[in-house]
Amino acid sequence: HNLPPGLEYLNKLDRIIIHQQVDLLEGILGTETSSKYEIKNHLGQRVYFAVEENDCFDRNLCSPLRAFTIRIADNTGREVITVSRPLRCNSCWFPCFLQELEVQSPPGTIAGYVVQNWDPFLPKFTIQNESKEDVLKIIGPCATCGCFEDVDFEVKALNEMSTIGKISKYWSGFVNNVFTNTANFGIQVPVDLDVRIKAVMIGACFLIDLMFFEHSLDAL
Repeated sequence: HNLPPGLEYLNKLDRIIIHQQVDLLEGILGTETSSKYEIKNHLGQRVYFAVEENDCFDRNLCSPLRAFTIRIADNTGREVITVSRPLRCNSCWFPCFLQELEVQSPPGTIAGYVVQNWDPFLPKFTIQNESKEDVLKIIGPCATCGCFEDVDFEVKALNEMSTIGKISKYWSGFVNNVFTNTANFGIQVPVDLDVRIKAVMIGACFLIDLMFFEHSLDAL
């Protein structure tokens, strides 16, 4: 009851797969093109598709730091989630201007935020609700360049003691990474987690992808 329109798909999911669509033109020409994603359930069935909006200048000059808007639509074409990231810093030396991402669902209504936390060693983020109240933490590994293995960002309670889920970057192989630069992620969260926070977790996944894996070859 009282779910944002379109988020009822997330209500019974505890695992979400995000698959970046292959763009051969990007691999051949070496230039950034707008990212497109399929968002699937654990059975591989598509529940949403997502398209990144920005201009060619931002994609090729600012690349991992670029501002973007990602519009997520259901299978009928109805936009159900909007993810917005302003141009911010991506360095631990500038703790006052770190990453912050806003998630709306439905578009125009705040669902929550992803806020980067300063840490000299580990990638850390806080998931916030629409009132900017802290809900969950995300803590990544010291090294995000996994060699022939998945890279896990743990989803934790606010005390950072108990782990309740994870965001995983799946290792997809040398050929795939070098020639298509695609990304495959999995999100695991409690099935009873508020669907709005699940939508924010999808936004967090996109942010992690751009910050740590935009030009990664998985350490190969």
